[in-house]
Amino acid sequence: MATELPPFSCTYSPNMPELLMRLNCSIAISTYQAGKVIFISAKNAQQLIQLPRSFKKPMGIGLQDNRMAIATRHEIVILQNTPGLGPKYPKKPDTYDALFMPRAVYYTGELDIHDLHWTAKGLLAVNTRFSCLSIINDQYSFIPVWQPNFIKSLEPTDHCHLNGLALLNDKPKYLTALGLTDAQGGWRVGKANGGVLLDADSQETILQNLAMPHSPRIFGKDLFALLSATGELIKIDVEAGRYEVVQKFNGFVRGMDRLGDYVFIGLSKLRTTSKAFGDLPIASRSVFSGVVVVHLPSGRVEAHIKYENSVEEIFDVRVLKGMKRPGILNHYKDEHSMLITMPQGNYWAQLPDEIENNADSADKS
Repeated sequence: MATELPPFSCTYSPNMPELLMRLNCSIAISTYQAGKVIFISAKNAQQLIQLPRSFKKPMGIGLQDNRMAIATRHEIVILQNTPGLGPKYPKKPDTYDALFMPRAVYYTGELDIHDLHWTAKGLLAVNTRFSCLSIINDQYSFIPVWQPNFIKSLEPTDHCHLNGLALLNDKPKYLTALGLTDAQGGWRVGKANGGVLLDADSQETILQNLAMPHSPRIFGKDLFALLSATGELIKIDVEAGRYEVVQKFNGFVRGMDRLGDYVFIGLSKLRTTSKAFGDLPIASRSVFSGVVVVHLPSGRVEAHIKYENSVEEIFDVRVLKGMKRPGILNHYKDEHSMLITMPQGNYWAQLPDEIENNADSADKS
């Protein structure tokens, strides 16, 4: 009888642990299908280790230094890594070199937020349900700051499936959407090849007829994006209005980040029963979900992680620079309240029930 694999089982290329060690980093991925944010690190030069943490429909991950934002079904969760406290985590001492803890929650309502970016003006979200860019703060569910010129009014009916944002000099520059439409759910009609790349400043449509573009990113001086419906990493010549394919994969690509010469890309194994993606031709060619690493100067696939179970669809991928074994806690349990932080210093406190138990023990001694 075949042994059932434990949840989140994965295989990986032999060089993947060594690559993470050499780059001195870990990977964070979000999978709304599994309801997890997963940290992937090198345990040693031969083994990877994972830390899955539950969040409700996690999608976009915003990362800035020691600060992280996670877009979930109804909320955006803000977490902070406090350097030096990871090794002192009471449940696993001397394990983590970083530890992301919940610091705040914004109650946005169901906005279907995709990409997230920290900027000097605040947390900027691609608000897909309302077809706009939004600032997230504690005043409103969102404050709209930009919308495509073909979107005439802000309505919660996802007209163009605005999904991706690339920043230039800390400002919105390039955006991806799945259609040039101002009709409720209008993008669905030609979703397989109706995607567009937009210029935020000029409102110009730079490229049309794209195969479900996602995750536009500026790496150095070059603009890259993912064509999800054809499984392609592309490099875009904005001036000429054309692109070249850097690498093609057998899977739905979405979520991308870079460290040095290496680009980390999320790969999804689409379900043919999926209402959103099941009818795409690539659904039958999607052989695995996981992360692929591309050596950008050469365009070759350098390493990969393949999930055997639990994870089928990946939304975002972020590189955690300088973190060899980071940890993360969510805000659903009281465990995170053990951490007390101040400008003058930080410490781990006991939970109230632990204090009471210790007091009872002292009374009996």
